[in-house]
Amino acid sequence: MLDLIVPSNLHSMPIKEFLRVHIGLSLTIWRKIKHSGSIVVNGKDVSIAHIICPNDVITLNWLQSCDIIPSNISLHIAFEDDTLLIIDKPAGMLVHPTTNEHLSTVGNAIMHYFHMQGQSYSFHPVHRLDRNTSGLVLIAKFPHIQHLLSINGVKNINRQYIALATGVLKPPTGTIDAPIARHPDSIIQRVVDSKGQHATTCYKVLEFLSDASLVELTLLTGRTHQIRVHLSHIGHPIIGDDLYGGSRDLISRQALHAARLSFTHPVSGKLIDISSPLPADMLKAIQLLSNDDE
Repeated sequence: MLDLIVPSNLHSMPIKEFLRVHIGLSLTIWRKIKHSGSIVVNGKDVSIAHIICPNDVITLNWLQSCDIIPSNISLHIAFEDDTLLIIDKPAGMLVHPTTNEHLSTVGNAIMHYFHMQGQSYSFHPVHRLDRNTSGLVLIAKFPHIQHLLSINGVKNINRQYIALATGVLKPPTGTIDAPIARHPDSIIQRVVDSKGQHATTCYKVLEFLSDASLVELTLLTGRTHQIRVHLSHIGHPIIGDDLYGGSRDLISRQALHAARLSFTHPVSGKLIDISSPLPADMLKAIQLLSNDDE
């Protein structure tokens, strides 16, 4: 079910035009509503030919199918409304099920949460995090909301990360602009390659530690392993990231945390700005590096 209010500054128009042009509803969903769903305007069932007016209240119903198996896994929900969900993912958890791991992911946990709430939503992640990256993940409850947030990729969403990088980054602020491609000998690893996809990461050092830097990073593109590859490329791999040259002496996974998400809500137009504190393993590593510095 999706509830909408027609903005007061819009003129009267067919409901299909409003949903397709102003809401971004896909043709696939429109067909599902047309053939097996319902349209309610101001509390009354209407046909697909209905003309909506400013301030009308619209409720759409259609069956959302999802083949992800619900699993009773606890979730830390950082934000939720009728169309979006932001969860704070722990390190070690996949976002989406795979052939080999199909019961212990964020997707499984979300579908269980929806089921327990009596909600028939499906799982539509707007972006993903690596298994061993912790932090905020944005999830849409409807495919058209996912589409609205993904029209221009990550340019619609400001994503900031905190990382512990090896060594002292100089200058303390900068931009890493280097294309990324799949490693020729690996299906997992990525490399900087002139033939790869354009990738840009901005960074700012928050604190210098003992032969390490606490860094804030902002993604301007969204390539696989982008921050990990870029920091390794400039000679400062993330601590704990042994795939790209980082040592695991202080932490058993890459010290990378998705700390902040900000974006304009695709329905309300309001600014959503959500932050997540650093997890315990990264705080412990920072404390050890601070003590070494002293």
